[in-house]
Amino acid sequence: MKLLLDQNISYKVARLLEDTFPETKHLKTLGLVDAPDAEIWQYPKAKGYTIVTFDSDFIDLSVLRSSLPKVVWLRFGNSTNLKIANKLISNRGAIIEFIKDSNNEIFFLEID
Repeated sequence: MKLLLDQNISYKVARLLEDTFPETKHLKTLGLVDAPDAEIWQYPKAKGYTIVTFDSDFIDLSVLRSSLPKVVWLRFGNSTNLKIANKLISNRGAIIEFIKDSNNEIFFLEID
């Protein structure tokens, strides 16, 4: 599962997810930290990543554009890197099911 962590999540979380989600990347490592959302949107769409974010802007884009990439929307507020990683790891099954689901009407998954 290819996850792309948004800038509002520390790049250190990617390291904490290596065993569970080995293809996780952070915008920082791709040079996209200061890129506009529309540009960021294109990278995971082209490369098959799912965006992980606390930001509702990507939810708005998914609703407006009705298209990939899918978005995992973290709804539990700012947390430590370890808590963020543990939430994603504990929701691994739901995330995998969401990403694999070919239903073209559901573009985001909320995790609280």
